[in-house]
Amino acid sequence: MDTGRKNSVCHVCAGVVREFADFGSQPLSDAFLPPGDPAGDFRFRLAVGVCGSCTMVQLMSEVPRDRMFHHDYPYLSSGSQFMREHFATLAARLRQDLTGPAPFVVEIGCNDGVMLESFAAEGIHHLGVEPSGGVAQLAAAKGVQVRNTFFDEPTAAEILAEHGPADVVFAANTLCHIPYIGSILRGVATLLSPGGIFVFEDPYFADIVERNSFDQIYDEHFFFFTVRSVQHMALLHGLELVDAERLTVHGGELRYTLARKGTRPVSPAVTALAAEEELSGLTSAETLARFASNVARIRTDLVELLRSLRAEGKTVAGYGATAKSATVLNFCGIGPDLVPFISDTSVTKQGRLTPGSHIPVRPPDAFADPYPDYAVLFAWNHADEILAKEIGFRESGGRWIRYVPDVHIV
Repeated sequence: MDTGRKNSVCHVCAGVVREFADFGSQPLSDAFLPPGDPAGDFRFRLAVGVCGSCTMVQLMSEVPRDRMFHHDYPYLSSGSQFMREHFATLAARLRQDLTGPAPFVVEIGCNDGVMLESFAAEGIHHLGVEPSGGVAQLAAAKGVQVRNTFFDEPTAAEILAEHGPADVVFAANTLCHIPYIGSILRGVATLLSPGGIFVFEDPYFADIVERNSFDQIYDEHFFFFTVRSVQHMALLHGLELVDAERLTVHGGELRYTLARKGTRPVSPAVTALAAEEELSGLTSAETLARFASNVARIRTDLVELLRSLRAEGKTVAGYGATAKSATVLNFCGIGPDLVPFISDTSVTKQGRLTPGSHIPVRPPDAFADPYPDYAVLFAWNHADEILAKEIGFRESGGRWIRYVPDVHIV
């Protein structure tokens, strides 16, 4: 890994961001290519740094948003049964904050409407703001009211004029995608009712460091939030972090709840988590250097293992053509010679090639025809769900290769 230090300007507070890890030239993580067009990769340098002022961890450069979130964006939030249940539970919880006679809920990045569909079914006033046209159409087909655009301060003002203030603004795995975070938070402050809340959940940087889950770092994840950095970010826009809850989804996330400053008591969980981050030195130079070293070791170990299995004549496949896998495959230089194909349930990815590494993506029936000797579990954040479904692979003698928190075979 390149350890040369470079600086950039913080997208939150305009402080100095110092680079601590460089993952080299990377493609767009969701740009799955047709087999006849492998030369169509857009490339950028994927590097991550930390702000010395507000401690926000962020990418050193941004990819144009229209290249990532477009009509053919392939990720579907409802693709996992676990995630469908997660959002159903969350929707029921958010309804507890809807106490007025005509409540209004807004979701930033509603994807295919998996969270808002229950509000639509109950006739609750709602609006999803989704820039990717294809998934926005899927949400609308479920009866969800959708505005097909990017959320920002001007959009929030338009929504306020048309619909009135929102009691709840929500975002899941979306806020961390957006470099123009100031416009987002100004928009939220514009749109929220006086007693309203802004709830968002995203990957938690503490989990990434603890688990060495470096594949959480890719083009779409611009920010990597912590309690301390979110506290600072919120205060810059007249908001306050009033609650924080650790989640197990997607390999470790935090659910943050913001409100107008002084309108709600601050939960003890906020104070406790902030203290934990301080005590562990979460964003200290020593911690970040150790993380970068661990990542370099994982790269070496994973490539050596795959080369050894190939030399032994063992068959290997990948499981889950995730956005995260783009970072692993391209950082490690893994191609079809080491992983001949990746099995994935998403029909929009099947028959295409993985970004940059150009590994064919095949449907699930290819995984069992016949089963490989080993499978690299790229969708490790859904491990429990996948292992329960793929009992036949294990019964056939198959073994899973995992690389979080280190390279090991199970």
